[in-house]
Amino acid sequence: MLTDLPNVLTLSRIAAIPVLVALVAVHRPMADLIACLLFILAGITDYLDGHIARARHQFSDLGRMLDPIADKLLIGASLMVLAGLGRLPLWGLYPAIVILLREILVSGLREHLAGRRVSLPVTRLAKWKTAFQMGALGVLLAGDSTARLIGIAWLPVGLIGALMLWVAALLTLVTGWDYLVTGLRHVGQPEARSTASSGQAVP
Repeated sequence: MLTDLPNVLTLSRIAAIPVLVALVAVHRPMADLIACLLFILAGITDYLDGHIARARHQFSDLGRMLDPIADKLLIGASLMVLAGLGRLPLWGLYPAIVILLREILVSGLREHLAGRRVSLPVTRLAKWKTAFQMGALGVLLAGDSTARLIGIAWLPVGLIGALMLWVAALLTLVTGWDYLVTGLRHVGQPEARSTASSGQAVP
């Protein structure tokens, strides 16, 4: 149901995307700070919707569909607006491309395996990838302008964000390869009768 709190939180993550893009496009210190805070808030809702769904047993096909879509839309929009405005230092466009391609790959694998009633297990490394990815984007959205605004101009915020994005891209390659190998094992096999995991979405 759309009115279930987990689904409302997921939809709020999607609704935040145009606001986030507009704030980044303004590219003023206060706008960058608000964009960073909005992104952090969206990340918190990503945790809360799953936590609340489990606590209240409010699982639904709609929620399982919307949650990974919302995550990928948020990440993709953030990467594209930062790249489009030239705010990815240290050749940051290349790890951004790797991350986007991995998201497309995993979406394709998930769609294929769903027809076989198989889901990809969430690995600890994938969770680290998500943490670095979200952290990098939050830092890059804040940027050096926010550092100047809050009085820490000496801190190379943009450089730190770019380095974190490279780490996230490296973890993305490793986890993406693992998921690809797992998916290829099921190609040509008969449909499974049980899932490989609890049904949690691959991060």
